[in-house]
Amino acid sequence: MREEIEDLPLDEAIPLIRYCSHYLNLSGIAETHHRVRTGRQRERQSGSFQDIFAQMIAKGVTQAELYSHICEQHVEVVLTAHPTQVNRRTLQYKHTKIETCLERNDRPDLTAEERALNLEDLVREVTSLWATDELRRSKPTVLDEARGGLHIIEQSLWNAVPAYLRRLSYALKDHTGRPLPLDATPITFASWMGGDRDGNPNVTAQVTMDVSRLGRWMAADLFLREIDALRFELSMGQCSTELRAVVEELQLGGEMDVAGGRVTASVHGTPSSHMQAAHTLPSDSRTSLGGVLHRQQHSLDAQNNVTENMRNLGMVTGMLPQNVDGTIDSVALPSVHLPHAKERKSFMSFGPFASQSPKTTPQAAAAVISSPGPSTAPGEGSSSDKRASSVEWLIRETTPQSSPAKPPAAAVAAAAGGASALGSTAPSLERRPQTQKAAQVATPYRVLLGDVRAKLVNTRRRMEDLLAGNAALDEECFQHPEELIEPLLLCYRSLHDTNQGVVADGRLLDLIRRAYTFGLTLMKLDLRQESDRHAEALTAVTNYLGLGSYSEWDEQKKQEWLVQELQGRRPLVPRNFPCNEKVQEVIQTFRAAAVLGADSLAAYVISMAQSAADVLAVELLQREALQAVHGDQGLAPGTLRVVPLFETVRDLDNAGKVLRQLFSNEWYMNHLRTNHSSHQEVMIGYSDSGKDAGRLSATWGLYKAQEDIVRVCEEFRIKVTLFHGRGGSVGRGGGPMHLAIQSQPPGSVQGRLRITEQGEMVQAKFGIPAVTLRQLEVYTTAVTMATLSPPDSARNEEWRRIMDQMAETSKSAYRSVVQQDPNFIPYFKQATPESELGNLNIGSRPTRRKKTVDLSGLRAIPWIFAWTQTRFVLPAWLGCGVAFREAIDQGKLPMLREMYAHWPYFASTLDLVEMVLAKANLKIAKLYDDRLVDDELKPLGEQLRRQMQETQDTLLQITGEAKLGDNNKVLFRLIADREAYLAPINVLQVELLRRLRLEPDNCRLRDALLIAINGVASGMRNTG
Repeated sequence: MREEIEDLPLDEAIPLIRYCSHYLNLSGIAETHHRVRTGRQRERQSGSFQDIFAQMIAKGVTQAELYSHICEQHVEVVLTAHPTQVNRRTLQYKHTKIETCLERNDRPDLTAEERALNLEDLVREVTSLWATDELRRSKPTVLDEARGGLHIIEQSLWNAVPAYLRRLSYALKDHTGRPLPLDATPITFASWMGGDRDGNPNVTAQVTMDVSRLGRWMAADLFLREIDALRFELSMGQCSTELRAVVEELQLGGEMDVAGGRVTASVHGTPSSHMQAAHTLPSDSRTSLGGVLHRQQHSLDAQNNVTENMRNLGMVTGMLPQNVDGTIDSVALPSVHLPHAKERKSFMSFGPFASQSPKTTPQAAAAVISSPGPSTAPGEGSSSDKRASSVEWLIRETTPQSSPAKPPAAAVAAAAGGASALGSTAPSLERRPQTQKAAQVATPYRVLLGDVRAKLVNTRRRMEDLLAGNAALDEECFQHPEELIEPLLLCYRSLHDTNQGVVADGRLLDLIRRAYTFGLTLMKLDLRQESDRHAEALTAVTNYLGLGSYSEWDEQKKQEWLVQELQGRRPLVPRNFPCNEKVQEVIQTFRAAAVLGADSLAAYVISMAQSAADVLAVELLQREALQAVHGDQGLAPGTLRVVPLFETVRDLDNAGKVLRQLFSNEWYMNHLRTNHSSHQEVMIGYSDSGKDAGRLSATWGLYKAQEDIVRVCEEFRIKVTLFHGRGGSVGRGGGPMHLAIQSQPPGSVQGRLRITEQGEMVQAKFGIPAVTLRQLEVYTTAVTMATLSPPDSARNEEWRRIMDQMAETSKSAYRSVVQQDPNFIPYFKQATPESELGNLNIGSRPTRRKKTVDLSGLRAIPWIFAWTQTRFVLPAWLGCGVAFREAIDQGKLPMLREMYAHWPYFASTLDLVEMVLAKANLKIAKLYDDRLVDDELKPLGEQLRRQMQETQDTLLQITGEAKLGDNNKVLFRLIADREAYLAPINVLQVELLRRLRLEPDNCRLRDALLIAINGVASGMRNTG
């Protein structure tokens, strides 16, 4: 059969590849649906809130301890745009629709007609799927990736989070007698999409600003839909004295002096998009909800202007197709056309909303900020001469008087497609004319929420203006989450005070919890950059100042100079000092961070951090930017936390030493206490450590590094949060979440966890609401178990000595092949489709950090992606078999079996290697060698296949299993079922690679190969 498949003409090969690929995707959807369905049928699902809370109580955890832990627990999931998602977003959406049809088909109350119609919908979706191009025809931009992340929020997380918190609150009350507090945020979300500039020149300071604004636009839009629905629901007239007092003051603001004229505003209790904003008091007599309510009169654009306005801004909103029952899944994100920098009226504005700082005017800031720019010879012009300097784009005052006429902005699209959230079928709330006062008295909640709605409209409109490069009008917007939460809490208190608590605990409660969880940005951005880029920027400064080359100083001199500068108050970066574009971008990034602040940004992550000076360098650059933008308020509470990322095995080994140096620094310790509540976040990298030393050595290095980090933090009384940079594949730290968390060193979780979810795993875990809900539950229960009932550590020092020995042996065996064998690089390039992966267009960043011919510049993702395609999956097992064999030959097999039975870390490490080996296929891997590799390189392939077989044999000796998969027969049966459809794609991929390398300019062959790569990725379920 193999020969028959290989001889297929291209016109027949492509449909076969597509058929197998779609089957693998559809079978995966069915498997996921079945898993969710069977989980619901269990009275108490393993790992659920009810299950884990009961276990904790049974183990002696008191109700008070459990309640306190859950209320204080914090997990932050960081979504990244790592290029491992091969499916287009269009296909992901169609997959979600197919899952919806399967879910609806399970309903027992469907009539025969409804079931038949649902089947028609399913056939329609599959037909549409088959007719859709699988390939991305252009490389996604950073903004495209950011829109994909926001789509995940809208598609599932927006509704899953309140459902998850309800389930958690119910279980908590069931076991402790107290529900979850309103302001508890056991889980939040952050993003690297638009902030991760490590090796990605496409992520600039401007892009980061735009992505942040896009997130605020989406947040305002989502909250606006909920407020419209809530206004319709809260029709009651009875309210608390506190709320009525606020409403009465809003009534007093019905007539206001605006621009010298008298304007009378009218508030009606209708949720339609024509609804007027609630009234506010003049600026000299504003009222507060327990202080001062900052109000301002706003008029809203008419509904019939929405389409025209959105087109003017290059934005399109539209409805996604409806479900069978007519409900709407989601509203598509706006496709924002961003003008070129030269076309913009202002590159960045002073503050995230283009509003002036109340303490520092743009003029005052301009007096102390200088603009680094590309160096040009005297008399030469530059592109920066044609527009404002980079100082001016940071602090440009954008008043209506000083800007061109503002184009119309979309202001009243309350929900899907610009229509009312209630649709045209919503009953009218005002069937007869009535006075403004009567309407307000009859519907006090609607009056109050009308003001909230007006600010959300203004916020959304302002983001539209800024994204389009236009000056934003001085309208009152939401700038901080507390401003949105305060009136919602007032409504909540009022309803409970008036015996209407059951209403308060419905939609309103969900909205309050969304506000606490998502804030006004949905996901705060992390910024990430390599440590070398910061050193390069500081070297440019010190050279210009005549201090010498910062990069050439030793560690002690660097730290002394950095602390000296941090303790001083003088500006570091001179005005108009010449620098190259790379240095300019670093400085502009820090100034953008100072503009956006901690309301929009989460952390600054330093890739390849190797010393305390790397952290202090970022603190200095951040301090300098804050002073430049905010003046003397430099180190304000908005200071971003700085997170060192330890990636290579060597850096992991030195992590504790680096932190000890850092905490021994008096300035840094005072800074942590003052600005970060004595809390340090540390990131550990799974990808580069595995590429550097092999999986076994990397996992042990990560384990010991966490122990060292926790030990040092305890010594200096610093709270620590470990940030795990995991990928989807085992070679990059992937695997089941509960297994990963439970295998961490005791004491390393402490109720706090930060973790990345990357590429294809984002859609796999958060693409379907039911799966999302389960995944959020797993995060909470796994962290609860790891904190309140930590996993066992090594029982004795002998176990640790064996691990030290096996890690060293494994590392040596791995490096002897990957780094020391001169034939390996040519073999890797011939035996895998690594060179062809760049045509997939699955990410905005280059596949290599640096232009090198060896593996040092190659990112971990294409390194693992390429080996996964050939079914060899070499990075996940290479070196393990040699280490296992050495230990067994030394008579340590009984101890290895004891370690596997009683040490969660060791057991999870072996189980993941076993899963990888089950997905691998030696016959397929040999086929790639036979057809693609030169004869002189084939002995290396034979040697590696023998090592893989040795790994499998020794692994089974340790686990005591007869064959791979005996410990998880369901999973391995699913893997076996895919093989009949996965193997033909591999066979055709080999043949397509052979033909394409003979005809490199054949576009049809290239497309066919890319479709085959997508198919293998679908069957393997993870890529890189």
